[in-house]
Amino acid sequence: MSKMKWTGLLLGLIGFIFPLVVSFPGLSLAGHMAMSIFLMAAVFWMFETIPIYSTSILVIFFQVILLSAEGFIDYSSAQYEPLPYTQFIATLADPIIILFLGGFVLADASVKYDFDKSMTRLLLQPFGSQPKFIILGLMLVTGVLSAFMSNTATTAMMITVIIPIIARMEPGDPARIAVALCIPFAANIGGIATPIGTPPNAVVIAALNQQGVDVAFSSWMLYATPIAIIMLIVAWFVLLKLHPPAVDNLTLNLDGKLKKSKNAIILYITFGLTVLLWVTEGVHGIRSSIVALMPVAVLTLSSAFDKQDIRKLPWEVLWLIAGGIALGISMKETGLAEWMVSSISWDQFGYLMLLALFGIVALVMSNFLSNTVTASLLIPLAISLATSGIVDGVAGMMMLGLVVALSASFAMVLPISTPPNAIAISTGMLQTKHMIISGSIIGVIGILLILLFSIIYWPFIV
Repeated sequence: MSKMKWTGLLLGLIGFIFPLVVSFPGLSLAGHMAMSIFLMAAVFWMFETIPIYSTSILVIFFQVILLSAEGFIDYSSAQYEPLPYTQFIATLADPIIILFLGGFVLADASVKYDFDKSMTRLLLQPFGSQPKFIILGLMLVTGVLSAFMSNTATTAMMITVIIPIIARMEPGDPARIAVALCIPFAANIGGIATPIGTPPNAVVIAALNQQGVDVAFSSWMLYATPIAIIMLIVAWFVLLKLHPPAVDNLTLNLDGKLKKSKNAIILYITFGLTVLLWVTEGVHGIRSSIVALMPVAVLTLSSAFDKQDIRKLPWEVLWLIAGGIALGISMKETGLAEWMVSSISWDQFGYLMLLALFGIVALVMSNFLSNTVTASLLIPLAISLATSGIVDGVAGMMMLGLVVALSASFAMVLPISTPPNAIAISTGMLQTKHMIISGSIIGVIGILLILLFSIIYWPFIV
C-alpha cells in the first residue's frame, strides 16, 4: 500500500471515530453515526484507500448495521425512526441504477456491432481532425443533448462515441483523459440550460411556483443558457490546459459500413427508439429509467446481447453510485444534512456574501450528496430567507434559487458527485485525482461566474 493510501486509511479511521467520541449540539445519535460514515467515505473516496466501489459497499454495510432497524443500535430512546435495512440495499435497484444499466447495455452492444464508430464519424465530421476541436465537438454535442434529456442518459450514449476515439490515441497521450472527462463535464454543464435538463432545476422551479413565482421555460433558458455556453468553453480550455494533446492531428479511420446482421439491425432500431423516447420524455411522460429497461429486455431476449456480454458490464460502477445514493439517504433521514445547513447563521451576512455562501454550500454538498437532495435541502432555507425579509422578496428568492440550482450542477469533483462522473469512470481512463483537479477548477470558476451574473445580468431580467 502506498504512503498516500496509508494516509487515507489513517484519516478515514480518524474521521469515522471522531463523531463517535465528540458530541455535536443539536445533532442526534443517528446523525453522529451518519457523520462517521460520511467522513470515512469522503476520505476513502478522495484518497482511493480502497477501490472506490469497495468504499460504496462499505457505506451500505455500515448503514445496515449502524442505522437500520435491523442493526446493532437501539434507537428507541432517540429521536430517530430507523429505516428498514432494505432501504439502503434497495439503492442497487434505484431508478438511476436501472438507467445506468440500460445505458451500459446500449454502449457495450454498440461497441460489439461497431455502431459506435458510425456515430462517431457522423457527429465529429464537422470538427476536423485536430484533437482539441474533436473534444470541443464532443462537448457541444453532449451539452446540447443534456439540456433536453437526462444527463445520465446523454453520458451513457456519448460514452459509446468516445470509446473508438480513445482506442485510436496513443497510450501516453494526456488528451485521452481530456476525452474521457469532456463527456460528463459537458453533460453536467449542459443540464443547467433548461428546466428539464437536470432535477435541481425542477426542484427550484417547483418551490418557486408554490410561492406564486412562475418561471417559464424560456425564462429559465434566458437565465441559465448563457452560463452553460460560457462554462462549456471554460471547461474545454481547462481540460486542454491540464491534458494537452500530444499530436496536432488525429486520424480516426472510422470509415466503414453499418453491419446488416439480424442482431445489428435489432440494435440500431432499439438504440434509435430508446434515444427518441429519452429525448421526448417531456412529451410522453415515460421516465427515462423505465425507457432504459427496453434495451436491456430487447437485446437480451433477442440474443443480440448474450450472457458473456452481461458479465463484461461495469458492475462496479453500479455499486459505486448505489453507495452514493445510500449515503444521501442516511444524511437526509438522520437529520445530518439539515444540521449541516442550519449550523450556518445566514442572517449575519450581506446579500452578495449570502449568495456566495449558498453557492459554495451547494457546490460542496453536491459533491457528496445528489444534486437533487442538495437542492431539496437548500431551497426551503433560501425561500425562508426571502419570506422573512432577509433578502428582497421575489427577486431575492429567484436569485437564491438560481444560485443553488446552478451551483449544485457544477459539483463534479468525485466519481460519486454526479451519475455522469460515475459513468466516465467506467472507461478505465480516469483516476479520482483527475476529476478532483479539473472538477475543482471548473466548480470554482462556475461559482464566480454565477456571482458575476447575479450582479450584472440577472437583476435586469428577473
